[in-house]
Amino acid sequence: MSNFALIGAAGYIAPRHMRAIKDTGHDLVAALDKNDSVGIIDSFFPDADFFTEFERFDRHIDKLRRQNGSRQIDFVSVCSPNYLHDSHMRFGLRSQANVICEKPLVLNPWNIDGLQEIERETGKKINTILQLRLHPTIIALKQKVAASPADKKFDVDLTYITARGNWYLQSWKGDDKKSGGISTNIGVHFYDMLHFVFGKLQDNKVHFNSPTKAAGYLEYEKARVRWFLSVDVNDIPSEVRAAGQRTYRAITADGESIEFSDGFTDLHTVSYREILAGRGFGLEENRVAIETVADIRNAAISALTGDYHPFVTKLTR
Repeated sequence: MSNFALIGAAGYIAPRHMRAIKDTGHDLVAALDKNDSVGIIDSFFPDADFFTEFERFDRHIDKLRRQNGSRQIDFVSVCSPNYLHDSHMRFGLRSQANVICEKPLVLNPWNIDGLQEIERETGKKINTILQLRLHPTIIALKQKVAASPADKKFDVDLTYITARGNWYLQSWKGDDKKSGGISTNIGVHFYDMLHFVFGKLQDNKVHFNSPTKAAGYLEYEKARVRWFLSVDVNDIPSEVRAAGQRTYRAITADGESIEFSDGFTDLHTVSYREILAGRGFGLEENRVAIETVADIRNAAISALTGDYHPFVTKLTR
């Protein structure tokens, strides 16, 4: 049985990591968050030590390491705000633990190079949660694309709208320097999936970019992709909004819908099983997606010529 420490215990995604640790038969020994609304820990690991100050957490992890006993930390799970991932992964490696980091791995691709150096120095490894690579529907799509003619390019539309309230822009998620912007915060796993399925990225244009929505065009070896992301409830199609839904996800390839909503929330446990079996996704597997979102963040806005997502026309009237 492996011992885990978790950073970011009060966050939205942390319970999925806690469940994954429990469902794979391991133990959460210590957790950290500056916020103390972490009663969810009792549902999984009521005996876990909890800290609101990093310095005390650091000292505790170091003490366990020096004691070299049964509670020494084997893995650090990082669920903290995006801009802290790099620092917290470095802490995990230097504490002689392997690391499992929530997406996005980092905000900028050059951070990957620095982390690779520390991996080599410590002999420990970073894995990340790229759960769409493990979804049966996405795996089947990848196989279909691989079996298509060499010169075939699929026409793909990606639309993802997940409504957020007024709190969103007031939190760290609304600060591009901390979240990386909307394309990083809610889109990075989709860009990774597109690269995973359709191959090398060849072109990246941005047609719209604001704190609450973004749109653009990506071309891969095997696909032309029009994409639109938003946290604005008003972008959800009226018939969907009228049914009381606050999320709209639609991906089509050559007009055929790709449905992968089912099983989406269970993929963290699958990811942990793969990582613990030595089949996780490491630093280099993240590079293309991180390069993609960094380029989107810094790109000039392109004119609406050629392929662009139909939702963009509603924003530019």
